[in-house]
Amino acid sequence: MTDAPMVLALAGVSKRFGAVVAADKVDLSVVAGEAIGIIGANGAGKSSLFNLVTGILKADAGTIMLGGRNITNESVQYRCRAGLARSFQIPRPFESLSVYENLLVAATFGGGIVHGAAPDHCGSILERTGLLAQANVVAGRLRLLDRKRLELARALASAPKILLLDEIAGGLTDAEVAELVQLIRTLHAGGMTIVWIEHIVHALLSVVSRLVVLEFGRKIADGEPHAVMALPEVQRSYLGIEEPAV
Repeated sequence: MTDAPMVLALAGVSKRFGAVVAADKVDLSVVAGEAIGIIGANGAGKSSLFNLVTGILKADAGTIMLGGRNITNESVQYRCRAGLARSFQIPRPFESLSVYENLLVAATFGGGIVHGAAPDHCGSILERTGLLAQANVVAGRLRLLDRKRLELARALASAPKILLLDEIAGGLTDAEVAELVQLIRTLHAGGMTIVWIEHIVHALLSVVSRLVVLEFGRKIADGEPHAVMALPEVQRSYLGIEEPAV
């Protein structure tokens, strides 16, 4: 893993909204093929970090490098074409379009895949994500698990180098979470670089090899997942466990 190229690097990335600190000089590096988890209490700045990486928010300070290119001031579309794709906590499909049409839009406009190649590309993703049988179903009629699958499939349709997952397992049953985790594990085993925000920690730890913890926009831990979870500052911040008085 150490010989793999750096695909994403944040250096001193900061963002404020008045007195609220969304990101506080965040440094983060991601190498090709990694699966990294990000946790933190509500309001820790997790989704804001994804918004900064993808260009939905503009950083007040710091730099964001993607594949060696400075994308700090680039548009959302540029970053998508350059290899970034994300899912959202609440699935956002085009409700009136079919599952296949949703992927076709993402492939064509997000990934820049030419029309002739797009159908086979989308068909392959439908198969990989377990949605092939529902290709012609209107997205607005899907159950939650399949909406989550579609959210993941639309991200994959843009042919990303890095997949950003934002609480994609939220709201699912234990059995549904297990299905989704298996899909994510398969994608990672196939070489996909993944950065995953998740509150369902057992799901996260079954995939990632590195864990980052945020608190009030600041990175307070970064390392091997079980070692990070055992840190007193993480237990205090994320689990609410105080150190015993001496």
